[in-house]
Amino acid sequence: MPDIEKVKCLIIGSGPAGYTAAIYAARANMHPVLYQGAQPGGQLTTTNEVENFPGYPDGITGPEMMVELQKQAERFGTDVRDGWITKVDFSARPHKVWVNDVKEIHAETVIISTGASAKYLGLPSEMHYLQTGGGVSACAVCDGFFYRNQEVVIVGAGDSACEEAHYLSKLCKKVTMLVRSEKFRASKIMEERVRKTENIEILMHTETVEVIGDGQVVSSVKVANRSTGEELVIPATGFFVAIGHKPNTDIFKDYITLDETGYIINKPGTSHTNVAGVFVAGDAADHVYRQAITAAGTGCMAALDAERFLASQE
Repeated sequence: MPDIEKVKCLIIGSGPAGYTAAIYAARANMHPVLYQGAQPGGQLTTTNEVENFPGYPDGITGPEMMVELQKQAERFGTDVRDGWITKVDFSARPHKVWVNDVKEIHAETVIISTGASAKYLGLPSEMHYLQTGGGVSACAVCDGFFYRNQEVVIVGAGDSACEEAHYLSKLCKKVTMLVRSEKFRASKIMEERVRKTENIEILMHTETVEVIGDGQVVSSVKVANRSTGEELVIPATGFFVAIGHKPNTDIFKDYITLDETGYIINKPGTSHTNVAGVFVAGDAADHVYRQAITAAGTGCMAALDAERFLASQE
């Protein structure tokens, strides 16, 4: 029989939500244990500059910010660990989780802050420039500012793609929007908005062939018309992908109520899930705002809700 570790507060995930929850939980003497997961630091580690988080007048890189948040959580006694949770059993209390399929932990409270992952097209060239930080992004609100008065390309056909294209149109000289099929998936009102915007050019039935650049930064995007096969090279310094996000919630689906796209449904205005003692913070439950600051805010809520829950059990 392997040793089962007993934990007061287990935090799954290490973005702004998880680390903020850890800071609050640690200060409340809940002795939190935090598992960083497959992408320590979360989505922000793919962001070069974070300039919209309050308190950083000169900006900070995403990875640096995560290192600072981790240090702050550890300063108050959070036990930050490598590894990820591969299985859970929330059918009875204490809640059971397994780390890397091996270690079993029994937790009085669990805070899920596993976030979401942006979907990308998966082209080698796109992945290359995502890694160099030279012009590929999945967040117009985060990165649009860096492309002021420049020309950019955005891929996507849904409401959020339209919203991001419209947002970029206010900053950029020209926005070329690539829609794979012959029609938008977005609502009529959102489609009308982009069609009416003068500096947005929409190319229907068009897919991306390659993101082109000098190895460090993007200079253009090669696209092809899906019916004629005709190729076109569009000058652009930014390539935005708006084809959706996938919340990292698969392991919870047998116990936690999810919406049709996999986001955790929380009780409005709280971090409570449908399971008592299990709370959610950050992008695993947020398909609307998806910002570091909103994730941090819900991390605080989850820790306070968990603390109140533990107090009510005594």
